[in-house]
Amino acid sequence: MRRIAVLDAPSNLGLRPPTGTSVPGCAKAPGALRDRGLIARLGARDAGCVTPPRYDPGGWRPGDGVCHAPEIAAYSRTLADRIAAIIDEGEFPVVLGGDCSVVLGSGLAMHRLGEAVGGRIGLVFVDGHSDFRHPGNASYVGAAAGEDLALVTGRGQADLAAIEGRRPYFRDIDVVVLGIRDHDEYRLDLQAAGIVTRPVPMLRAEGAARSAQWAREQLVDCAGYWVHVDVDVLDPAVMPAVDAPEPGGIAFPELELLLAGLVDTPHCLGVEITVFDPDYDPDGAYAAEIADTLVAGLAPVADPHPDDHRRTRRADDEPETAAAEAAEPEPEIEPQAEVEAEPEPEPEVEPWEPTQPHAHHGDLPSDEPGSFALPVAEPVHFDLDPPDAEPRPHRRTSALDALTMPAQRTATDS
Repeated sequence: MRRIAVLDAPSNLGLRPPTGTSVPGCAKAPGALRDRGLIARLGARDAGCVTPPRYDPGGWRPGDGVCHAPEIAAYSRTLADRIAAIIDEGEFPVVLGGDCSVVLGSGLAMHRLGEAVGGRIGLVFVDGHSDFRHPGNASYVGAAAGEDLALVTGRGQADLAAIEGRRPYFRDIDVVVLGIRDHDEYRLDLQAAGIVTRPVPMLRAEGAARSAQWAREQLVDCAGYWVHVDVDVLDPAVMPAVDAPEPGGIAFPELELLLAGLVDTPHCLGVEITVFDPDYDPDGAYAAEIADTLVAGLAPVADPHPDDHRRTRRADDEPETAAAEAAEPEPEIEPQAEVEAEPEPEPEVEPWEPTQPHAHHGDLPSDEPGSFALPVAEPVHFDLDPPDAEPRPHRRTSALDALTMPAQRTATDS
């Protein structure tokens, strides 16, 4: 069993600012999850933090390419080095983002690893959005967190899509996308590229555990794969604390099953969690939900006895004691006939119809120099507990109820 190593990647360089005088709060996500005891609960090693460059869009304007591109490229190289070092130690990296642009760093690490082992490395992309905007399908680009899947598959400007001359980090046929919405703007582009997808309605119809197994089967020709999780894959009824909440998402129990099914194999090389924004989580309830889901979802790889790692090194530290223990005869154990265990049934998820979407994720800044105003008629507000309304449930036991609550549905749902 590999030990988990938790590495913070608190970069917000790939997002536009929520207002003209603020910066994206997802840089605070690693700290919020650590505050929930995540490392101890996973039995993980603390692998530290890769500190990003300062967030400063300056005078960026449309036509300048991806904002913060030099900083993202430099950060990606450093992050790739740290991820590679964890894997080299035989550990399982869990990267706490940060925004989705951190996948450039993990993608670079996977490309290097693929070259080293002489095989291809795949990507399971669990996200509420395709993040597939690029110069070939959009008038201009700007926010790397809305373009990250395009960049890691070799589309876009070379300073991000071909760091160190490596391009692409993942081949189209080695990418599986889970959790996008049926109405995703770039779904047809993904299909044309040969990137396989399982949107939420299909994921729910087939079941989360079976969808994880399906994703693994798509990557059977790869030497291994990386898992990217953007928590906006969750429905905003249960996870509104993201930069771009998108109706029609999954529930926490489904994400837990997806994670467990994806990591329960030596071919899974690591996981990253992105886009959670503690600024929209004043009481820490959503951080608690994410931490609970990670602990449960990573159980197949988590180390239940972290102290054993210290004991395995005792042969060097205390050779006499270790030798004495090794000399003690082990008790004989009579062999028992193998009994084939029956597979546990997958928890049932009550079907429901998604709510109506709103276009928000990856919206590009306005064309005014230095301005990052959203190009929508009304500002997007995150009122977690609106007046005269029942507070949104936070705990796992009520997640599915929140998705099927009549008050959450619209008249246009069918």
